[in-house]
Amino acid sequence: MLLSREKTNFYLKDLDTPLGKVINLTIACFVLISSGIFVAQTYHLRASVSFYLDLIDKIILIIFAIEYILRLWSAENKLKYLISFYSIIDLVAILPFFLSAIDISYIRLLRWFRILRLIRFIDSKYMFGISNEDSVIFGRILFTLFTIIFVFSGLIYQVEHRVNPGSFRTFLDAFYFSVVTMTTVGFGDVTPVSEPGRLLTVLMILTGIALVPWQIGDLIKRLVKSTNQIESVCSGCGLAFHDMDAQFCKRCGTKLGDRG
Repeated sequence: MLLSREKTNFYLKDLDTPLGKVINLTIACFVLISSGIFVAQTYHLRASVSFYLDLIDKIILIIFAIEYILRLWSAENKLKYLISFYSIIDLVAILPFFLSAIDISYIRLLRWFRILRLIRFIDSKYMFGISNEDSVIFGRILFTLFTIIFVFSGLIYQVEHRVNPGSFRTFLDAFYFSVVTMTTVGFGDVTPVSEPGRLLTVLMILTGIALVPWQIGDLIKRLVKSTNQIESVCSGCGLAFHDMDAQFCKRCGTKLGDRG
């Protein structure tokens, strides 16, 4: 039983072995599909299409719940896992499904946080075979920006759609509002009317001022850095790109070969 738990815990975290990649890539795909369903459900769909999308979403949520139980069961320190960042994100992702029968105001807001489950994979040293350090960092920056905008768009849509359907008809309207708000452009053609919506707008502006320029600046630095590097595969660790005048690998210190 102990060995079974160890194997379960290993494969739920592993991104190197074939089985570990299949398991975690499947989970990542489910997260993306679930997020896509949320977006689609903000549009007027035929009853049959809406039914099947809702059915798929419920199946994915059940899979998420089973995954959460397996992670908790296989965790060596269950209390530490329960209070960990990833555990909280996983729990938030499945709570709306189990609390749907309870009349809790805005409980469906939590569903927009499911996209954050992908952080587990972006935060890994190697993202599904992408071993280049700069590529991993580049992916993290883009994902961070996308996640911030996606989550805020979902939240503002959820709180404003019912009270302000003229301005927030679909997810795309909310996405447009989030982009122009967080970039501090603020055209003013779409405005929230509810108190939660206005509070979210303030949080968007503060996030846009504090976080977005930092992420974009880091992204630009990475792009500039990449243009000043050439391909020179290190025989020691396999790092593919180095500075033009580099004689030794910046990761492991191995002397680089002839690049001429």
